[in-house]
Amino acid sequence: MTQHQTLPQVLAGPIVRRFTAKELVIWLVTSEPRSIRATIEKIPQQLLYDADCDARPLQIGERAYVYLLRMPLQTACDDGDIVCYDLLLSNGTDTYSLAMSSPDLLFPDEDRFTLVFRSQVRQLLHGSCRKPHHPGDCGLAAASRKLAVMAPTDRPALLMMAGDQIYVDDVAGPMLSVIKQTIDRLGLWPERLDGALIEDSDALYRSEHCYYEREALLPHDKQSQQVEKRVFRAAKKPIFTSVSAHNHLITLSEVMAMYLLVWSDALWADIDDGYPSNLAAEHHDLFDQEAKILKAFVQELPDTRRLFAHIPVYMIFDDHDVTDDWNLTRDWEETAYNHPFSRRIIGNALAAYFVCQGWGNAPDAFESNARIDAGDAYNAEGPAPDAVRTYVNAAMAGRPEDAQDAMINTLLRLECWHYAVPTSPPLLVLDTRTRRWRSESNANKPSGLLDWEALSELQSELINHDAVILVSAAPIFGVKVIEAIQDVFTFIGKPLMVDAENWMAHRGTANVILNIFGHRKTPKHFVILSGDVHYSFAYDVSLRRRNSDNHIWQITASGFKNTFPNKLLVVLDRMNQLLFASSSPLNWLTQRRRMKVRSRSVEGKGSRKLLNGSGVGYVSLNAKGQPVSIEIWGADNTTHRFTRR
Repeated sequence: MTQHQTLPQVLAGPIVRRFTAKELVIWLVTSEPRSIRATIEKIPQQLLYDADCDARPLQIGERAYVYLLRMPLQTACDDGDIVCYDLLLSNGTDTYSLAMSSPDLLFPDEDRFTLVFRSQVRQLLHGSCRKPHHPGDCGLAAASRKLAVMAPTDRPALLMMAGDQIYVDDVAGPMLSVIKQTIDRLGLWPERLDGALIEDSDALYRSEHCYYEREALLPHDKQSQQVEKRVFRAAKKPIFTSVSAHNHLITLSEVMAMYLLVWSDALWADIDDGYPSNLAAEHHDLFDQEAKILKAFVQELPDTRRLFAHIPVYMIFDDHDVTDDWNLTRDWEETAYNHPFSRRIIGNALAAYFVCQGWGNAPDAFESNARIDAGDAYNAEGPAPDAVRTYVNAAMAGRPEDAQDAMINTLLRLECWHYAVPTSPPLLVLDTRTRRWRSESNANKPSGLLDWEALSELQSELINHDAVILVSAAPIFGVKVIEAIQDVFTFIGKPLMVDAENWMAHRGTANVILNIFGHRKTPKHFVILSGDVHYSFAYDVSLRRRNSDNHIWQITASGFKNTFPNKLLVVLDRMNQLLFASSSPLNWLTQRRRMKVRSRSVEGKGSRKLLNGSGVGYVSLNAKGQPVSIEIWGADNTTHRFTRR
C-alpha cells in the first residue's frame, strides 16, 4: 500500500468561516480532489441548499487540496434559526458523508453539524495566542466541551480569533519534525531560496542547523547583531527579532503544514516520534520535554476541531502569524523587505495566512480587484486568489520561482485584510499590521498601528452606528505601566527589545483614534476586543467631559494557550494600580488625559485586575451593545468574571 493511500480523506476542517443571512462559507482540506455536495437545512425541515459546491481547490501539494466552499442560501436566515449541514465528498467512484464518517466532530445527539444564525450578537467568544508547546491545556478545547452541553440556542454568535493563531517564529523541535514528515507525506511543494545560505528546501532539511539552530540560516542585520551581543550575549541576531527563532519556519510548505497540524488531529497519526537524523545530541533533552507537551496538545485537537465546525470563526493576523515584531518600525521594514530571503519568509507566511485564514474572512474582498498599495516598488496585478492559483500551477509544473515572487508581491501590497461582519452591533476587524503610520523623524521609533488613511476609513465606517464591536489585536487601552516601560526602551532607541508596539506609542495614531472615540457622529458604545499580551483584563472607559454618554469597554483575552510570567505579572499589576489608577494625576501626563479608565477586578481574586492563565473570553451584550457580563472560560474548566467595584 502506498503512503498516500493511507492518508485520511479530510486533512483539516470543516471550519465555518463566515455565516450571514444569505451565505455559508466553509474551509476544508482533502488529500485528493473531490467534488463536494453540500446540504444545508433549517430546522424544522426547510431546505436552504442542496447542490454541488462551485469551488476550485487550491492544490498546495501532490496530495493536499484546499477548498473554500461558498454556499448561497435559497432563503435568508432569521436571527435564532438553527441550521444543520453536511458535506458529501465524491471522487467519482465513492461518496461519503463527512458527518457520518466523523462522529467525533459532532456534538452529542447530533447526526449532522449544527449552527445557530445570529444577526444580533448577544454572546461571543474571543481570544488570541495559541502556542502548541506552551505547558497547560488549550482554551479552545475547553470551550468546545462547554458548548457540547449547551442547547444550540444558547451558543455564542461567533468566535473571534484576534491574532497569533499560529507561531511561525516560535516552533518546538518535535513540531518541526512532524512538519517535515507532513511535507513528505502530502508532497507539499519544494522551494528555491534566493539570497540564503542554503539553496533550497531540501538543503534546509539536510542542514545541521535545521533543528534549534536556524538563527544561523536566517538573514542578519548589523545593528541588531550589536544589540544582541550587548543584551543577550549571543553571536548574532537575525532580522527576525524573536528570541525564540531557533526553529523559525521558512518555506511556504512549512507554514501550510503548521496550519494543518494545529487545526486538526488527522495528520498526527502514524508519525515517527523519534529524533530526526540531523538533530544534535545537545538538543535531545529539550526535544523530549517539548514532545510531552505536544502530546497533550494533540489529544485536545479533536475538541478544537469540533468547535470550529459548529460556530462561525473569524480571524485576523498579529505578529507571530508571520514573525515577531512584524512591521514594528520603519527601519525593520526597510531592512526586511529589501533582502530577498527575509522578504520570501515574510511573504510565505502571509500567503499561508491568506489561504488558511484571510480568504475565508471576506471572500468578496479578495476575489475582486482588491485595493493594492501603489507605494510599493514591486509590481503586482490581479486578485489574490488568481495570484495564488498562478503560483500553484507553476509549482505543479516544477517552475514555481517567478510565480511565487509574483504571488508574494501581490499579497504584500494588498490593503483589504481588514473586514466587517454585518451583525448588530457590526463587527469591525482592524488590520493593525500592514497599514502602519511610519515615523518620519526616526526610523527606529515604533510605527503607529494604523495610518491616517486607514483611520479615516475607519471613522467613515463608524458614522451613524449606535454601537460597534471593534477588534484590535493589540489593546487600544493597555496596561499603562507596561506602556511606560516600552516608552523608556523606545527613548533609548531599543523598541524591538520590548515589543514597543501599542496604540499610544505613536502620537499621530493615538490622537486620531482618541478623536474618533469622541466624535459626535461615531458610536456611543464601543466594545473593543483584543488579545496579544498573554494576560486578560477589562476596562471601562469614558470621556472626561460633561454630559458625555459615550462609553468604551476594552476587553482583552489572551491567550488561548499561552500565559505571562506570573510573578512578574503580579508586580506589574500592583505597580499599575499604584501609579495609574483612574484618579492618579499621572494620567494627565499620558495620551489618556481626555479619558477616564477604570479597571475591573477579577472576581474572587482580591484586588487583582490582570488575570493570568490560558482560556477563552466570553462576552454577553444587551440590546444596546453594552457588555452585561465579561468572563474568561479557563482552559482548566474554571470561570472568572471581571466585575466593577
